[in-house]
Amino acid sequence: MNLRDRTRQLAVQEILDTALRLFTEQGFEATTIAQVAHEAGVSQRTLFRYFGTKEDLVGGAQDEFVALVGTTLREQPDDVDAWTALREALAAALSVHATPLDALARFRLIHTTASLRAAYLGKRVRLQEELVPLVEARLDGSVPAAGSATTRARAVLGTVFGCFDAAMATWLDHDGEGDLLDLYDEAVAAVRGARA
Repeated sequence: MNLRDRTRQLAVQEILDTALRLFTEQGFEATTIAQVAHEAGVSQRTLFRYFGTKEDLVGGAQDEFVALVGTTLREQPDDVDAWTALREALAAALSVHATPLDALARFRLIHTTASLRAAYLGKRVRLQEELVPLVEARLDGSVPAAGSATTRARAVLGTVFGCFDAAMATWLDHDGEGDLLDLYDEAVAAVRGARA
């Protein structure tokens, strides 16, 4: 990473940290982009160069997130099944948070702010559709023949993200106690009929 990339990364992190602090203190709707830019020491123009929307200051830019998840799925060895590959993709997505407390604050904000939750769900639907071909390629022949590979891939993706939602709700209910991926594993085990 060169100096320019490091400078950009530091600026982005400063903006994200500032936005999260202001959103937590004042509420998402009550905080303006102008306030975030001023507090972070950047112009609004610079802020919008890094983040397309106010919602991106909490949930991240969709393109980068999709790229990270897609890259993680593609990098899994060919013999790794869809469930395991998707778990690795979720772990990679969670690793972008600076700390578990940062993740807790961001997810709590998303789950308690209607506009952020709507944006999050919309992004997730688009993400799931982009992942369908990658998951289809990992489905083995042991899946019953009923339904197309696309339907099966969508079902796996829907289940994975449903399990992640269940884990997230439990994690938030317990104020971030425990490991989010362990809770996700419990949820997957419950729907797949295995013992947690």
